[in-house]
Amino acid sequence: MDQLRPLPSVSIVIPTLNAVSILPDCLESIAVQDYPRERIEVIVADGGSTDGTLEAARRYGVRICENPLQTGEAGKAVGVKNAGNELVALIDSDNLLPSTDWLRRMVEPFSDPEIIGSEPWEYVWRAEDGFIDRYCALMGMNDPLCYFLGNYDRRNILSGKWTGIEVGEKDRGGWIEVTLTRKGVPTIGANGTVLRRALLEEMGVGDYLADIDLMAETVEKKGTVRCAKVKIGIIHLYCGSNIAKFARKQRRRIRDYLYYKKKNIRKYPWENLNRWGIVEFVLSCTLGVPLFYQALKGYVRKRDPAWMFHPVACWITLWVYGMERMRGFFVVREMSRKGWGQ
Repeated sequence: MDQLRPLPSVSIVIPTLNAVSILPDCLESIAVQDYPRERIEVIVADGGSTDGTLEAARRYGVRICENPLQTGEAGKAVGVKNAGNELVALIDSDNLLPSTDWLRRMVEPFSDPEIIGSEPWEYVWRAEDGFIDRYCALMGMNDPLCYFLGNYDRRNILSGKWTGIEVGEKDRGGWIEVTLTRKGVPTIGANGTVLRRALLEEMGVGDYLADIDLMAETVEKKGTVRCAKVKIGIIHLYCGSNIAKFARKQRRRIRDYLYYKKKNIRKYPWENLNRWGIVEFVLSCTLGVPLFYQALKGYVRKRDPAWMFHPVACWITLWVYGMERMRGFFVVREMSRKGWGQ
């Protein structure tokens, strides 16, 4: 940023639901940022936590808003509607900012008025994290299907790229200027994405904000947009080493998508992606050998036994998505948040 220009004000939006086990660490990583306190507001949009989440949030002096619809997407919508600053940072309760200069680096691209948003280009791999979290960091995604479709948005060890979709890129030093067109849009929007509030106001925010839909809708409306991939990571404490939790989150992802797609709320164009990628995914899961080859390839590049979760992650995803698709022919309903917690 231009040293003569004041840093932009930032509203950090965090949706929560029974997240006391991880929220304090998230808020602490925000509190230690090397950024003017008066230029930051933190909004916690809570879906009715009963585990001490609100008490933990109050200790950090954040602004708390009620999220009666409970889902993370509804919480983001609530938070954005209450945001009053120039930029809005979408940070989940299971995210940690890995360095004290994280926010400064994330807002740097906005000195260019054409940049509408910025996003970290990788998930931080940490040896102390659970094997599923390490696997997701190495893959650069939480959903292995996206590897086959190519629409992921964080650096992937297997491909050596941050996305498999063809986009325009210019290296700007600490960040990459990315030009997106209707040819394809990576799943940009979650886990540390920063957006101009003016863009959110222009696109409109209802009761449900699916973060990856926003960029896709913006590109569809404008034809071409420019955003930034900042050469910094973010920590995502997704599932630790809990395989049942991974399966539950996959079920939530597909069930909620089918429910809100039927209500014409979801906009990300999954149906326009490479269909051969789905065929390859199904065949790879059926044969098994391609999955073990990919795991071995990853292990050679980064020696971590977490790669052995790759076949399991793919098989769980195929089973859960397949069963929920078949179930959707008869009944489509949102995943219940009863008893939900981090």
